[in-house]
Amino acid sequence: MKLKDIYPIAIETTKQKVIKDVEQYYEKKELQPNFETYISDRIAYIEQIWLDVWINIASRDVKKDEKKNFLKALGIDISGETQKRVNKMFLKEIKHHHPFNVLNWLKQSFTDFQQDWEQRYIKARQKNLEQTEFLKLGENRSKVQEKLIQFSTHFFQQNFFLIYVNVRNHIAQMITNDLQVRPKYQYLELHLLEERLEKTGLFVSTDYLKITEFFEELTGDIHSHVTWGRKHYEYETYYYRYKRLVFEFILNLISKIIIENLNDEVQLEYWKAFKEQLTVKQLNEILTNKLTDLSDACFTELQEEYLADLLQLMNTPFNAVLHQKIFEQDKVNRERRKDEELANQLRKIEEEERIIDDIFGKAYTPTLGRSMKYVLHIGETNSGKTHQALQKLKKAESGLYLAPLRLLAFEIYDKLNAVGIPCSLKTGEEEKLKKDARHVSSTVEMFHEKDYYEVIVIDESQMIADKDRGFSWYQAIMKANAKEVHIIGSRNIKLMLYELLGESDIELHEYRRETPLKVEPIEFSLKNTRKGDAIVCFSRKRVLETASFLQRNGHSVSVIYGSMPPETRKKQIDRFNEGETSVVVSTDAIGMGLNLPIQRIVFLENEKFDGTRRRRLKSQEVKQIAGRAGRKGIFEEGKVAFTSDIKSMQQLLEQVDEPVQIFAIAPTAAVFEHFQKYYRHMGYFFELWKKFTPPKGTKKASLSQEFQLYELIQNTEIETHFSLLDLYGFLHLPFSGKETGLVHQWFNTLEAIAESKELPEPFIKTRNLEELEFSYKAIGLHLLFLYRLNRRTEAIYWERVRAEISDGVHEYLKSEVTDYQKTCKKCGKNMSNKSRFLTCDSCYHKSRNTLKYPNGSKN
Repeated sequence: MKLKDIYPIAIETTKQKVIKDVEQYYEKKELQPNFETYISDRIAYIEQIWLDVWINIASRDVKKDEKKNFLKALGIDISGETQKRVNKMFLKEIKHHHPFNVLNWLKQSFTDFQQDWEQRYIKARQKNLEQTEFLKLGENRSKVQEKLIQFSTHFFQQNFFLIYVNVRNHIAQMITNDLQVRPKYQYLELHLLEERLEKTGLFVSTDYLKITEFFEELTGDIHSHVTWGRKHYEYETYYYRYKRLVFEFILNLISKIIIENLNDEVQLEYWKAFKEQLTVKQLNEILTNKLTDLSDACFTELQEEYLADLLQLMNTPFNAVLHQKIFEQDKVNRERRKDEELANQLRKIEEEERIIDDIFGKAYTPTLGRSMKYVLHIGETNSGKTHQALQKLKKAESGLYLAPLRLLAFEIYDKLNAVGIPCSLKTGEEEKLKKDARHVSSTVEMFHEKDYYEVIVIDESQMIADKDRGFSWYQAIMKANAKEVHIIGSRNIKLMLYELLGESDIELHEYRRETPLKVEPIEFSLKNTRKGDAIVCFSRKRVLETASFLQRNGHSVSVIYGSMPPETRKKQIDRFNEGETSVVVSTDAIGMGLNLPIQRIVFLENEKFDGTRRRRLKSQEVKQIAGRAGRKGIFEEGKVAFTSDIKSMQQLLEQVDEPVQIFAIAPTAAVFEHFQKYYRHMGYFFELWKKFTPPKGTKKASLSQEFQLYELIQNTEIETHFSLLDLYGFLHLPFSGKETGLVHQWFNTLEAIAESKELPEPFIKTRNLEELEFSYKAIGLHLLFLYRLNRRTEAIYWERVRAEISDGVHEYLKSEVTDYQKTCKKCGKNMSNKSRFLTCDSCYHKSRNTLKYPNGSKN
């Protein structure tokens, strides 16, 4: 708007404010003041009001261009000034623009109109008297309402149980009727309104002990409720129906009783204040909050009731005094029942604790049943400790090597046979039995305490602390049956081994690296890769991307990662050992027992995903991997390089390890034997395992995969076909339960075994690396079943098939890894192999916008 348009508006607004001020001035005066007195008393306001109104309207309604034109017309230069500065200059100048003389206008309006002045005074005083009377009336009404609230509150407190027995009787009638005539529905999640409710017949009252159990049933209706200010609709339970019924009954009953018990004085006060008789409806409005509280209190009491007690009321005509006596007796009986239930519950808990102790207690108490010699080989990675233990194994008439990985079991199997010592191989997925062999190389899970050997070698004993596999090391150490047991481990396992072995005959050998480890002071870049390097990253995808980059830049590369077939891994290692490749790119799988001619270990990353979260590497992990650098007899020193944060990573490498203080425990055959004395249901075994408190210094295996698999067959025909121990053996098969295809295969195979059908053949496809690797795992799972079922002939055939798959993986890595293309994790689009991100720019920005604008719009 322009100044000429807002000027008359400002004048009219000023006049209205002054007239209102006159009226408010009059209201406060008992005697009529004359015009001059008003002017004298309010002169400051009169002189200021125009300026306040004019500046407010001008600053608010005048557009910025009009402000600039106004200043320019006054000859003021505003070039280069900010709008904020222009506004300030405008307000300064506008103050003096045609000021309205409020005092002159007042004098012209009222000096010659004495009668109008007097009339305004009379109206103002009348208005003031009316307001005063209205406030007084409101105050009186509030006092009367407060009296009614106080009386009602006292009445509720004094007569709560009398009120409650009325509610109780009414609800008993409603429940009796509902149980007889209303249908029962199949339970659904309340929010699933798209699902139709299915009737399952009528209610059976004996199905419910307490009324709260009945309240969980569905009424068949839909109701709304408000959560965080938003209304939601869901299927209604009887809880909400009866909460509503109690409140409605309270409304219809209580106000009527209150009115009947009010004294005449309060009723008269109400009539004087409101000019009408007090009714139930009016009292309900006054007591809304108190009646809600009373209803809630009654409903809370109701939820303590046994259903049978309420139904029994229907045999006794309602009499308030009699029903109150019945309620008091029911309450006494209810408390007695509670005490009995609590005592019974405590007895059950005590009995359950006794059973848990009998099942699990003694199974995990360290006991050494035989007299034998223990030789501990303790030292750093690449310090020669495993070599020394194996020398004893080679010289023994019979021996057992227990490895943490199939690959290491393979390696020792090959080494012993290569030097003319017949050795068999046993893992969960294969058996290679050599004629006349008295030595066995196996994974630690294949250990059997009844088999005697002259020498047993247990490798990587620090893995006793692993939450899922650690108990296998505990069993091997504590139940070994041999003349000599050689235990190999890192420094942090030494104290734990001494605690477990107690007073046994122990011989300790400690080893140190003879080739020092040196941390390079400069951050590593892939362009500086050289012969003898092992590049370490922490995902298969990153390994393949890095190998592809290096091969395209002239390096010959061996690849190692965890999900790789052990046979392929061995071939990749052999290529590096024989000089066919010059660089290794590996995950942390390189840290477990792989002795390679590596001069430098390079950490491309300082963090890894551990299955739950991405975290910084731990000191022991850094040492285990870095220790592979500088193999004794080949290099004078080992080197370690990092791509970032060299100082803190070097601290992890040099840090003294915390001793292992806890080892893992898992179910054993003995545990199941004890369990079967009490129960025959696997589901209850998992419940007891959760409740079992492990002995001090131990931690329970989570059994999360076992339980997830069990849920697939729980209460089915499959479960009934197996003994508890056999069923647990199938649940405990070592395969990746995170791969849906393998879980389906596991279920279908177990179902076939239960129904005495032919086992389904594993998935086999070979179009790309992913399919080759999955086919290898699928055959591995099939072999686990075959060996468990003692079907060795079939197993030999599938081992050959798996060897062909392994060759396919090896050939792919030899010939096609160069063409590996990095792709976006979300959309699959090709990305630069040099990119250090997992998603492309497009997906990154989309996810950022989703976070900023969750409804999909910036507006």
